[in-house]
Amino acid sequence: MVQSSPFFDPYSSVNPRSHHLPHWHQPGVYCFVGWRMGDSLPRGLLETWRAERDAWLAQHPEPWSEATELAYFDTFSRPMDKWLDAGKGSCPFRDPELARIVGNTLEHFNGKHFDLVSYVVMPNHIHVLFRPLHEHTVGRIVKSWKSFSAREVNKRLGKTGSLWMDDYWDRLIRDEAHFEYVRDYIRKNPSVARLKEGEYLLREFPVCR
Repeated sequence: MVQSSPFFDPYSSVNPRSHHLPHWHQPGVYCFVGWRMGDSLPRGLLETWRAERDAWLAQHPEPWSEATELAYFDTFSRPMDKWLDAGKGSCPFRDPELARIVGNTLEHFNGKHFDLVSYVVMPNHIHVLFRPLHEHTVGRIVKSWKSFSAREVNKRLGKTGSLWMDDYWDRLIRDEAHFEYVRDYIRKNPSVARLKEGEYLLREFPVCR
């Protein structure tokens, strides 16, 4: 059953942890997700980040308070975003045609499986703000986006093998202020990363309450 509010309800159930990340889902609740290219970070840096994150998670078992969740974001997600914005790796989505493949994938079931609010295709990573609809879950939606876009991008590049990181980062939206903060974050990400027009794909959609 879809709950009446489009924002996170701390008293309702969520999906359990998967792949050492808190992948939460509540029907009809807005969610902010992101994932990156598999080659976007040096292996040594990533291994150190994972070790520190896993140690932190072991010291902070769920359920998390809002303060703990914000601490996770500041300690691990914010530094990751800065590294990605530095533009490491192959960065194929500087090519507008390849970025458009990802954008078309994200928009394909918009209004049917989910409602998109906004997304940005950066050179080596993706951010999306959306709301799942009906029986569709965040996990299944993201898996579909990643698998289809990887297949189509690899086809265009004449390559095979992994394109994206194995996992993804996600956060349920708590309230209107959080919603606006995330929407603004996506909107400003290209300028923060000092990208030129044509080196990213940014789309925003009407919001349905």
